[in-house]
This record gives sequence, C-alpha cells and structure tokens, in this order.
Amino acid sequence: MFFMSNRFPLRLLPLTSLAILLFCGISRGESGIVIKDGQTVAFMGDSITQNAWTHPYGYVHLVVHGLETAGIHIKPIPTGVSGNTSINMLARLNHDVLEKKPDWMLLSCGVNDVMHGTTGVELEPYKKNITSIVEQAQAAGVKVVILTATRIGEEDNANNRKLAGYNDFLRQLAKEKSCSLADLSTEEQAALTALHADPRQKYLTLDGVHMNPHGDRMMARGVLKGLGFSDDFLAKAEQAWMDAPNLGLAEGSATIRAQALITLRQSDALEAASAAGHRRLSDQLDSLYLKDLKEAIEGAPEGARDLAAIQAAAQKKFAADVNDLLQKNTK
Repeated sequence: MFFMSNRFPLRLLPLTSLAILLFCGISRGESGIVIKDGQTVAFMGDSITQNAWTHPYGYVHLVVHGLETAGIHIKPIPTGVSGNTSINMLARLNHDVLEKKPDWMLLSCGVNDVMHGTTGVELEPYKKNITSIVEQAQAAGVKVVILTATRIGEEDNANNRKLAGYNDFLRQLAKEKSCSLADLSTEEQAALTALHADPRQKYLTLDGVHMNPHGDRMMARGVLKGLGFSDDFLAKAEQAWMDAPNLGLAEGSATIRAQALITLRQSDALEAASAAGHRRLSDQLDSLYLKDLKEAIEGAPEGARDLAAIQAAAQKKFAADVNDLLQKNTK
C-alpha cells in the first residue's frame, strides 16, 4: 500500500514564459511548505505517535512519504512513548529531542493528560508544561508544530468535552508562539461527521484512541496541511500512499504474530470484502493465522518442534493466504 520533478530546467525558458508559468501556479504547491529538504524532524508524543512509527501505515511514515511527493526528504526522529503526559514529555524533552538537534519538533500531547483521570494532568499545569516545552524548543532553535489532541472514544463523552479546553489552549498557544498548527481535532471531527458516524462503531481507531489505517491517514493529512501542503499537493500525497508497497499491513495475532505487508488500497479492499460478509477484517485475519499456526504445529516433526521453525512456517503460509485473499477481492 503505502515525486514531483520539473520535466525541464526553468533556466532554459524565456523570461516571459517563466513569468506565465509562475503566475499560473507551477510552484504554488511547494511554496507554502515550511519543512525543507534534508531537515531533521522529531515526532514527540505518546502511544498514538509510538504506534505511528511501529505500524507501517502510521501517520509518521505517511508524513515522511507525503513530504517525499514534494521532493522533501527528511530524517525522522520517532520519540513517542506510551502513557506519556505533558509531565513526562517535559521531563524527557532535552534527552529525546533537544540533544539530537532537530530542525523541527511535532508535538502531540493531551490525550493521556485527560484520559488518565486523577493521575493525569489538569488544564492549568498542562498549560505550563506545554508552554515550557515549546519555549525550550524554540530557545534551542527548534521550530515547533503543535498538533491538537485526537478524541478519547469516537463518541461524545465527558473526556472529549474536557479535552476541548486543552485543544483550545493549544490553538491559542500556536498563535502566541508563532508555531505551525496541525488541528487534528477539527480534522477528526470533520471526518466522523462526513461518515455520519455511529458511536457504536470504530471508524478511525482500533479502540477509540489508537488509530487504525483510516485514522492514521486522517492524522497525516492534518499534519501535512499544517506543514503548508496545498489541497492539490495533498491529493497527490494521498494517491501516492495508496499504492506504495510498504505502507499497508495484514496482521494475524495470537501467541505468535504474523504480518504481510500490502498496499493501503489492498487493505481497504480486504476491509470492504470483510464488511460485505458482516465480519471484521481483524477477526478474519486472526482466524486465518490461527489455522496457519495450527497447521504449522501439526506439520512439525514429533519430538523436535522448534518454535522458530513453526513461526516461520506459519508466517510463510499466512503471507500466501493473504495473497489468495487479495486475488479473490481485488479483481
């Protein structure tokens, strides 16, 4: 699943032709993008950001890939840590970000501050922590992109009503500190509204908080928009994601886990086929892998069952079975 280059050197064009091309917007898509080729970007966050690095379809990978559609190749520094609040991120800012001297830091923080309840961080100390993170980064010469926090459950609830105040603060802070803003909260709500969301369903998340491939695409679009991508460039990036060979994942999980890298377009096709059969794709893949694992165990020599060999056999069979599913459902 988941460049642009000029086809001729502009310096060879007559001046009048060059002026016409520029006026018509040949470079307009690139001109607003704030990150430059060759820069280093730290992705500071919690488990949502951590998962966005460990999963091939995660928003960190999609942002990197999206920037490449504009000819911008960055060095990502993934620094998402599960369970982190603003207290934790402030404490590890120097070691995990500033000492690495990135050009940029994308800051995603707020979900755990609210979701952890009495062990979380109330709004006023949260404001102080986030302000300190931004000020320290800027003092060190690091440009900051602030990401508003995504929802805690896709439905309306007390946590999300509380989180709204945190996001209002983040928007205001971005203005005050001249930070770029990726308003993911607004992007997420717009996506759910467009889906006519049923609160009993999970459209963008695996569990109400951590993103599925659709949620990570939503986050990546919001981040790229915050980085200055035009709508035209964003559309090109999204199309590039869909057929890139290393951004999708079919995964079967049990005691031992198997994975098959596919494309995002193929992932969507499998998901649609499962939904048509009133099944969840994750359940179907789990059943498939459990069958493969059972066959691998039964096929191992008696008295010499090697765990690594069994896992390798199950993985090979799972990859073949996923390919068979794709053949049936992507014709």
